[in-house]
Amino acid sequence: MVMERVRPGVRLRDYQVTALDRIAAAFAGGRRRVWVVLPPGSGKTVVGLEAARRLGRAIVVFGPNTAIQGQWLAEWAGFGPDVPPGSAERTLDAEVTALTYQALAVFDPDAEVDEDGADREGHLHRLRQSGRDLVAALGRRPVTIVLDECHHLLDVWGELLAEVLDQLPDANVIGMTATPPGALTRDEAALVERLFGDVLMGPSIPAVVRDGHLAPYAELAWLVGPTSREQTWLAAQADRFDELTADLLDPAFATVPFLSWLDSAVVRRSHSAGDGPAIPWHRFSRDQPHVADAALRFHHAGLLDLPADARLLEPHRHAPAADDWMRLLHLYTRRFLAGSDDPRDKHAFGAIRDALPGLGYQLTRTGIRGGRSPVDRVITRSAAKVDAVHTILAAEQAALGERMRALVVCDHERATATLPSRLIGVLDEDAGSAWLALRTLATLPELRPVLVTGRTVAAPVDVAADLVAFVGDRHALELSVDNGIATIGGGWRSRQWVPLVTAFFEAGRSRALIGTRALLGEGWNAAGVNTVVDLTESTTSTSVVQLRGRALRRDPRWPDKVAHTWSVVCVAEDHPKGASDYDRFVRKHDGYFGVTASGAITSGVAHVHAALSPYAPPPAADFPAFNAVMLTGCDDRGQVRELWRVGEPYADQVVQAVRVSGRAVVPRPAAAPDVRPARHGVAPVARAALGWWPAGVLAALSLGSLLTAGALLAVLPLAAAVGYLGVSASRAHRVGVRLHEAAGRGADVAAMARATADALRDAGQTDAGHEAVEMTIDAAGAWNFQLTGVPTPQSRRFANALDEVLCTPADPRYLIERFLPDDPGTSAIRGIHVGWRHRRHTASNRVVVHAVPTALGEHRAHADQFAKAWRRWVSDCAAPTYTRTAEGSLLLAANRGIAPLDLTTALRVQWT
Repeated sequence: MVMERVRPGVRLRDYQVTALDRIAAAFAGGRRRVWVVLPPGSGKTVVGLEAARRLGRAIVVFGPNTAIQGQWLAEWAGFGPDVPPGSAERTLDAEVTALTYQALAVFDPDAEVDEDGADREGHLHRLRQSGRDLVAALGRRPVTIVLDECHHLLDVWGELLAEVLDQLPDANVIGMTATPPGALTRDEAALVERLFGDVLMGPSIPAVVRDGHLAPYAELAWLVGPTSREQTWLAAQADRFDELTADLLDPAFATVPFLSWLDSAVVRRSHSAGDGPAIPWHRFSRDQPHVADAALRFHHAGLLDLPADARLLEPHRHAPAADDWMRLLHLYTRRFLAGSDDPRDKHAFGAIRDALPGLGYQLTRTGIRGGRSPVDRVITRSAAKVDAVHTILAAEQAALGERMRALVVCDHERATATLPSRLIGVLDEDAGSAWLALRTLATLPELRPVLVTGRTVAAPVDVAADLVAFVGDRHALELSVDNGIATIGGGWRSRQWVPLVTAFFEAGRSRALIGTRALLGEGWNAAGVNTVVDLTESTTSTSVVQLRGRALRRDPRWPDKVAHTWSVVCVAEDHPKGASDYDRFVRKHDGYFGVTASGAITSGVAHVHAALSPYAPPPAADFPAFNAVMLTGCDDRGQVRELWRVGEPYADQVVQAVRVSGRAVVPRPAAAPDVRPARHGVAPVARAALGWWPAGVLAALSLGSLLTAGALLAVLPLAAAVGYLGVSASRAHRVGVRLHEAAGRGADVAAMARATADALRDAGQTDAGHEAVEMTIDAAGAWNFQLTGVPTPQSRRFANALDEVLCTPADPRYLIERFLPDDPGTSAIRGIHVGWRHRRHTASNRVVVHAVPTALGEHRAHADQFAKAWRRWVSDCAAPTYTRTAEGSLLLAANRGIAPLDLTTALRVQWT
């Protein structure tokens, strides 16, 4: 009866009410377990408590650490009126008990086997007596169990959780996490399905930001090279790799040279096909995608021919990395050298085996296996990264002043392993640790940094003394000083010091907290955090979302708060494994959405800066200019808020877009009197840097009627030339244009997009045609095409189809013609309305061919529908040519490797 009178102490938001209704409906429908996904900072705690309260049972909450445990109790204390007290005791006597997972999952090492030494199945028997008593107590009364940050259960205690829940068939269970289902592995998703059933999805992070319940945010990056001392050591390691590759490229290294063998086994695929025809490239690349990608990067470097029917995409237009060499060398050693009895081949096998450990690889019976190499450790823990944190926070402090609340997150409090002897003198023995970050930031006295972990609280002496005074005499604190840094000990534990240090930080007595991902990376909350510096190595979606969520809570003391998350990345350009830290940076942003300089909300590193590629870092020579642009973001928080368009409607849907760059998207100015604003108008949402956007251009953009898309695009080469130095990542323009506004050669792509959309709609594969194609221009001057207002799978189908149309034909079932005029300065398109005139080709036109996309090439009727749309929008043409006939195969062979347009495409994921 007491619980019936209790209510949340805050007004529930619309999405929280929706989540509660869906949870209640699931339990009313007979389910006993639900898995709920809500973004970090969106109020999971109040939703979990209120959902459990409505079920009318005692509530037992499990969380991953004591900080989160304390937050559940504090949130419950805010309920009212006359809320019964919560408890952190295992007796479960209170109406609400909050515990850590470790309270349950502590294993008895003596219980691994039976007395007779036989292994026993399961995990419950391995629990210490206190854990078994807790499971028994959970079964003695009706309870609702709330599992906070329940993704931890999948990683560590998934099997144990299944056994515990089997012992509690009458318990209600609410699992809560910020990790979306798409981020789970196949095994994790299967476990969630088995234990909880369908996932109850809440809104996405961008949706909650757009609603104004989370702070707008920008993702920024700082690129560094290793220090000179580190670079000297890395150069010596690179020489080892150069020696190995030189041996592999020597025709006399083995009886069949490395490249010759690859030409036969991968390019022509005769080794895998036996006496029959070669395996088609599309099947080979599907079955062995990493090998296929490595081979195409070898082709880009001039080491291999282009396999028949293959085409180079964005991932392939980069020099092969060390992992590419290893993937192909893996095949060579397993399939050829290991089975050869020739002494020369045996010697080659031994030379490769001996060379690989120094490069971070091992040659085993099953082939080449990678591992953590000293090279990766030097790059990841480079001293240059901590120096970068100093520069970043000095700039943020200058911009924010007293509002500055920064969080620096590391993997470890101290270095967890002794330095290998070969790295002594290369790395600091505390490299990459929170302690090294504290010592570095102590040189910025205005930050007043504090280190807080599950084991330690430390700060510069004056800050530590202030913290002791702030805490008072409740815990009899003592200072232990070493070289200007004081460690604070005494009668407190992490359960007490975490909220106290947090309050000290929130009060502005410290402007920078330094800690570990285990404590501060999830669950810990401080509304004032507005800057996060990520020095961690974890790339899981869970850790990425949780860490960034620390800065997303709205700050009542700063209603217009905008959060910055900085990723510090070290790249050793001259080492074949030198991009390992950049690769982690890419994986962190894959699937995580952020706002771009043009106002689009996309996943991937492009939301940090449009010029960043997910496949290779920029040249080291560009790092200073890139970092200078990133620093301008410290002053651009207001522009970031504008780019997020808080309060505007949205669909909360993910769409696939095609990014198109190259000469075809930078057409000459052309008159086009029929120019109308885009659906949301042609409106600038930020100012350009360094004054390269003339005032007249800005005025024309504001009017939306005096500037053609062709004239607009004429200034884009200047944007590309200015590059990092010219345009801030948050100082560019988002320009939306209707397809009929495109003029010159840029209209080619627009017309093909229209034709593709109409054909897919007419074939019943999408719900919308050309009217739903949206085209925007990003800060780097590239076109972005997407099909809007349709489900995500349909937008992906359109993007993949358009990508096939624009790129070199691979192995399509049908080809279609396009006529080119003799004058290279005019449009290659007929069927485009410019003004009210309809341009048509002449007898002197040349012909190029495009692939009919796979989605429309499975049936002749669909290919004919594509041809009909092609004639309307692109070019008069004959019927599509079937490439499985003699005539068609000759046409395909004649155009193999020939790009129909001089451009580059890439697929991007956007939120709308």
